[in-house]
Amino acid sequence: MKTAAAPLLLVPFREVRHEQPDDCLHYEPVAVRGREMDWTIPAHRHEGLHQIQYLERGRIAGTVDGLSIDAAAPALLLVAPGAMHGFRHTRDTAGHQLTIPSATLQQLFQGTRLADTGLASSFVLTDLAGPARDEAASLFERLAREFRGNSAGRVPALLATATLLAVLLWRLHGERVQQAQAPGARDALVQRYLALVEQHFREHRGLPFYAHALGVTPDHLSRSCRNLTRQSALQLLHERLMLEARRLLAYTPMPVQEVALAIGYQDPAYFSKFFARATGHAPSQYRALAAQGVRLPQ
Repeated sequence: MKTAAAPLLLVPFREVRHEQPDDCLHYEPVAVRGREMDWTIPAHRHEGLHQIQYLERGRIAGTVDGLSIDAAAPALLLVAPGAMHGFRHTRDTAGHQLTIPSATLQQLFQGTRLADTGLASSFVLTDLAGPARDEAASLFERLAREFRGNSAGRVPALLATATLLAVLLWRLHGERVQQAQAPGARDALVQRYLALVEQHFREHRGLPFYAHALGVTPDHLSRSCRNLTRQSALQLLHERLMLEARRLLAYTPMPVQEVALAIGYQDPAYFSKFFARATGHAPSQYRALAAQGVRLPQ
């Protein structure tokens, strides 16, 4: 007896107002939000959403998780779920923006690791070659047409186009990474580890858990991480924990105790000591400095 296929996941999109409150994704020209916000988008984050922006004209500058970006068109930008980001566009900016629930992407890519590895971190792609630029423009034009229309098969067409856009970004980013790295440093194991860390960092699992899941020894995992990133596997795990702590302290009103619990620390005092060792500031001090506008790593 065959099991019925699960229905395609449609997640209500509530971040922006539009005429289809139960759409599977949201599309809008970059200029729509740009004009509303005087071309400056304040720092914010999207939980459970992937966002893809394509600039056909103009320039974008800002930060994603504390890392500066400054890119002229043509450029593609991926903002991963949970990434703190804020941008300024020049007033001549034109382009497109897609926002899609991460759960929808994961379902679209069932059986692959694309959504939780290749698209798990934010990145920007500049100096796009002619074919890549043309493909991005064509896909976004199709997405805009389907989103605004009401033709038969609208939802499957939107999801199919979003899938092709995600694959395009994944391929282009992979090519850039390979070009930038030495041949011996192209280590898929580290990317798989980082994807697992993203899923489990709040659980405070030890390295043996990750190594077992990846089919290697803890020592081999740590050596691979150090060869590629110059940080051990444990350092990368701690870095992800502290990134989340810094985000919650800087951009939410949660008390320090709740921040500690949110990232898996049952003892707030131990969390405070660990945070202070990692950042040089107690959690309350870090929050106060962030509120004063002091530039701190995010």
